[in-house]
Amino acid sequence: MKIIKRSGSEVEFDLIKIINAVEKANREVIEDDRITDEQIRDLSKKVQAICSARTRSLGVEEIQDLVENELMRLGAFNLARTYITYRYKRELVRKSNTTDQRIISLIDCNNEEVKQENSNKNPTVNSVQRDYMAGEVSKDITKRILLPQHIVTAHEEGVIHFHDADYFAQRMHNCDLVNLEDMLQNGTVISGTMIEKPHSFSTACNIATQIIAQVASSQYGGQSISLTHLAPFVQVSREKITGEVIEEFKDAGVGVSDDVIKRIVEKRVRDEIRRGIQTIQYQVVTLMTTNGQAPFITVFMYLGEAKSEREKKDLAIMIEETLVQRIRGVKNENGVYITPAFPKLIYVLEEQNIHEDSEYYYLTKLAAECTAKRMVPDYISEKIMRKLKVDKNGDGQCYTCMGCRSFLTTYLDDDGKPKYYGRFNQGVVTVNLVDIALSAKRDMNAFWDIFEKRMELCHEALQCRHERLSGTLSDAAPILWQHGALARLKPGEKIDKLLHGGYSTISLGYAGLWECVYAMTGKKLTEPEGKEFGLKIMQALNDYTAKWKRAEHVDYSIYGTPLESTTYKFAKSLQKRFGIIEGVTDKNYITNSYHIHVTEPIDAFTKLKEEAEFQALSPGGAISYVEVPNMQHNLPAVLKVMQFIYDNIMYAELNTKSDYCQNCGYNGEIQIVTDPDGKLIWECPNCKNRDQSKMNVARRTCGYIGTQYWNQGRTQEIKERVLHL
Repeated sequence: MKIIKRSGSEVEFDLIKIINAVEKANREVIEDDRITDEQIRDLSKKVQAICSARTRSLGVEEIQDLVENELMRLGAFNLARTYITYRYKRELVRKSNTTDQRIISLIDCNNEEVKQENSNKNPTVNSVQRDYMAGEVSKDITKRILLPQHIVTAHEEGVIHFHDADYFAQRMHNCDLVNLEDMLQNGTVISGTMIEKPHSFSTACNIATQIIAQVASSQYGGQSISLTHLAPFVQVSREKITGEVIEEFKDAGVGVSDDVIKRIVEKRVRDEIRRGIQTIQYQVVTLMTTNGQAPFITVFMYLGEAKSEREKKDLAIMIEETLVQRIRGVKNENGVYITPAFPKLIYVLEEQNIHEDSEYYYLTKLAAECTAKRMVPDYISEKIMRKLKVDKNGDGQCYTCMGCRSFLTTYLDDDGKPKYYGRFNQGVVTVNLVDIALSAKRDMNAFWDIFEKRMELCHEALQCRHERLSGTLSDAAPILWQHGALARLKPGEKIDKLLHGGYSTISLGYAGLWECVYAMTGKKLTEPEGKEFGLKIMQALNDYTAKWKRAEHVDYSIYGTPLESTTYKFAKSLQKRFGIIEGVTDKNYITNSYHIHVTEPIDAFTKLKEEAEFQALSPGGAISYVEVPNMQHNLPAVLKVMQFIYDNIMYAELNTKSDYCQNCGYNGEIQIVTDPDGKLIWECPNCKNRDQSKMNVARRTCGYIGTQYWNQGRTQEIKERVLHL
């Protein structure tokens, strides 16, 4: 049995340490208040039994709480007070410097929390360690100096989550919708070097990957680019290649027809598109940014963005090649094709590709094959999005998210035209809805009173994020603020005007709606009474952000938080404060945003239909999914789900599995099993390999694919998912 130390490292449970601590406190009280040696041993063994019964490793603080509870149960109140005082004094000593120990545990690769904090970071790599070490220092400064203490306390107790505190001190922001069109058409500057408008499609793709890497190193969230912005350069290459072919035949003294020249040109154009798309895919996978991971990049594929029929046809070729290459996958170190985490792909379902008689239906069939094999693309319904995203002109809009699910609100520029590329998100603070419900103890009046207090707490925390960015000079990240990714500000100019008036968003996240509703009503979110209460909570979240927006002209929006490690953190804090409550805190995770619980038996179509109502009330970010088995031999079923998405929900994905065991060559689903210590681990069902360095596992966790494994809470959630199809 393991425990988690305060430094984050994981060690074996040691019964003697509990006995010694209680004995030390026992010696400090008067004889009449002492307990016997036998009682101390019995108490310690009971605590050990409680720890052993839990399905996760408990932290030192939790174990000390159990000791206090047992002392109180024995009626040893003075001894309990002495033990508490001892804990308090030790805590004061530790608070003088907790950062050093956490950094040492990082260097030694013994920090269990950090090792599994991000499923796309390998904590054994020097660059990742360097980023984490810098993050520990940044978090320390943030908690001690930059944030009000009551916000820090609320964060540490799991009442709220102040996201990405490790980047807060540096005045960095969250997600971007990169204005690749502006940077390619009008030039940009990378590392002090002028990059002019490219003269070929392949060059444009190469520049795009450099931009992606630079942007990723200047912020901490996701970023998105559109293939449409690269499409004009296909024609640039076509014209260039045409001239070259004509010149070649002229030099050879050979006369050929225009049709022959056209065929040769189109073949070479196709070859260049193939190389360009391959550049993007392989560069993104192999690039390493300053935070120690590949860029978290989303590629948007939307025919409706094309400005002409010629551009649309070229865009279709690019989409086709992107899907073909992703279906193939990328080779691992053993030369076996596997599923890469990035780039994430988004494919827009629209009238010109959704029906069997649609001109571009062949792309949709290819997308279905890609989803079945590689878990991407995800799907946006143009029809539903245009109903939900209506601008001030009354026009419905369709555009990509900024990462896994973070959507901008509609916005019109000074000329009254819709603008999305070049905008960003300032950051996120998430409220733990389950904590509100359990604190209210099924008293509805108390629930809404606590809800209001938590909203104001989140509001204050979000204001801290906003104010931290205020006054930032464009020089802090030239690629973003001066050279076109987000703006073209002057050196020394502040970014403040981009923080107001709706140009950028700032997000109120929420988590655990399923457990919150069940804790308050005893009903599931899928039952009429539970659904009614859930929608009421969602509306209340929107009402608060609308009020803040009106008062401050800052674009607050509701964001369905993609909890990764925080789902475990919230679950642990709830268990610590409220104990194990069936259906609420009996898991080592809580449910992401509005999602129906992963263990709930429900079919794919009903799930998407039910969640669509909640997704509509999460305008700042949302994505729904259905869990499916291997669909590679049932593409008609995949296409049926895609058609349903088009008709019913704005943004959704299909989750399947894509694993490989390097030890034996097994190409099926790697299983999750429980080891003798009660810890969940990954195991090849064929050869029983448990060495994670010798297997490739890809799972969708929070709207994107993770490949570096997950903490115990998220692993349990993955293990317990039921199939919807």
